[in-house]
Amino acid sequence: MTTTQTSVVHDLGTLAHRLSHPARTPCVCEPPQVLADRPDGTVVRSGAIVAKAHAADTDREALTARIALAAAPQLAGILLPPLTAPEPAAPTARPVTLWPLGAPVDPTDPGAAPWAEAADLLARLHRTEPPFPLPPMRGPAKAARAVARMRAALREDAITPPRDPAVEPGDATAPPRDPAALSVLAGWRALPAWARGEAPAPAPRADALCHGDLHLGQLVRHPAPDGPWLLIDMDDAGVGDPAWDLGRPAAWYAAGLLAPEDWSTFLDAYRAAGGPAVPADGDPWPALDVPARALTVQTAAVALAKCAAEQRDPDDHEQLMIESCARIATLPPELATGPAS
Repeated sequence: MTTTQTSVVHDLGTLAHRLSHPARTPCVCEPPQVLADRPDGTVVRSGAIVAKAHAADTDREALTARIALAAAPQLAGILLPPLTAPEPAAPTARPVTLWPLGAPVDPTDPGAAPWAEAADLLARLHRTEPPFPLPPMRGPAKAARAVARMRAALREDAITPPRDPAVEPGDATAPPRDPAALSVLAGWRALPAWARGEAPAPAPRADALCHGDLHLGQLVRHPAPDGPWLLIDMDDAGVGDPAWDLGRPAAWYAAGLLAPEDWSTFLDAYRAAGGPAVPADGDPWPALDVPARALTVQTAAVALAKCAAEQRDPDDHEQLMIESCARIATLPPELATGPAS
């Protein structure tokens, strides 16, 4: 951890600790606990308070709208509401938000994964009219960032053809140097522009309230440990195509990482709750195909970036997603919705 990161963690822990109990209460708290420390967010817990420092390049106006969304009465029982700090929560140059502690999904008990509850929350979110103007859902932008992260981690010369006197630099006829990364990029280039964050989503699928980054790590029970499940992490929320929020489970199912019975539980619960992202019956894939492809690419790109940083080969799950990119790059685009470029 760098000195800067250590300072951020210390400041977040101090802030969360100060807010977790009255100043005159004798302190018997355990030391602050780092829950996450990534480029897009550092999360520290002290007592019943969680403090999050968002990415340094966060659009603060958009973040303010997203945090207000989590506090909106219309989203009660769907989104975990933020805490209101008694003073400006700005111990760092990064924007900071404060949240009540929730109990996360237990990663050691796959059989207890709340797929039905997650689907019900998503359907209710997607059915809710946006209570005020919101920025676009950042799912496609997050996928684009993952691909850029992969490029940076592998260095450009690892995923582009080598210089050769017989071939112009960048000539597509030159031999590839990293087959896995080239597969990811091929899958990325096959996506329509809106799924790469380069154009608005096609109407009429662009105006639903979306979470933007749905996975089981985005659910907590509140009050902990036995309260109802709620969605957390508003960094990517906004208006967009609701199918995006189903895209990661769909991608995992297609790659063989999510058991068919879990996928059926998720999809059936979403439909039962009136979710608008897919038809009420019949084949859901015409709606899910593009988001599932995009999130396959995103997952594989992040995996390759991590492998490069940790100097290791992909594990079995990561390899499945990389292989899925190679397959989807060769599939015809008949199921894609919207313009292809």
